Amino acid sequence: MNELFYLIIEFFKTGLFAVGGGLATVPFLYEIGEKYGWFTIDTLSMMIAVSESTPGPMGVNMATYVGYDIAGIVGALAATLSLVAPSIIVISIIAVYLQRFKKAKIVQAIFNGLKPAVVAFIASATISLFMSVFFTEQSFAFEFINWKSIALFCFLYFVSLKYKNLHPIILIIISLMIGIIFRF
Repeated sequence: MNELFYLIIEFFKTGLFAVGGGLATVPFLYEIGEKYGWFTIDTLSMMIAVSESTPGPMGVNMATYVGYDIAGIVGALAATLSLVAPSIIVISIIAVYLQRFKKAKIVQAIFNGLKPAVVAFIASATISLFMSVFFTEQSFAFEFINWKSIALFCFLYFVSLKYKNLHPIILIIISLMIGIIFRF
C-alpha cells in the first residue's frame, strides 16, 4: 500500500512538472528509479523503447509500465491517472481563461521561458540514455564502448535521413531483426 501511495505522488508530480511531452518525463522517471530503487537506468531504457514502440503517448505508456511493474493492475491505473490528472486540471482551468489571456505578454513570456527548460530536461534524459546504451559501464573509457549499439544507431540514423517518409515502425522492425540476428 505504501508503494501505491508513492506511485500516485510521484506520477502526479511528474504530470504536473514534465512540460513538453513524453520525453520530458524521462528525467523524473530517472529520479524515481534512483529514489525508490524500482528500476535501473537499463530498465528505464527498455521502458522508453517499449513506450515509444507501442500506441499511445510515451509518458502515459511509461507510467502504466512502471505502475504495473510495482503494483500490478491497480498500480498501472494509479500511476497513469496520477500522471494525466494535472494536465486535465490545468487544461480545464486554462480553457476558461485562455481567450482572455492568450495575447497577454506575461503569458507569452511564461511559455517562452518554459521552452529552454523543456529542452534542458530532454537533453538531460538524452545524455543519461546515451551513456546507458552506448557504454557498458558508466564511464566514457574506450574499452567500455558498445560498438554494436553505436553501429546500429548510425545505420538507423542514416536510413531515417535518407528515407524521410519511412514509417518509424519499419525502423523499429529493422532494429528488432538486427538485435535478434546479431544478439545485442
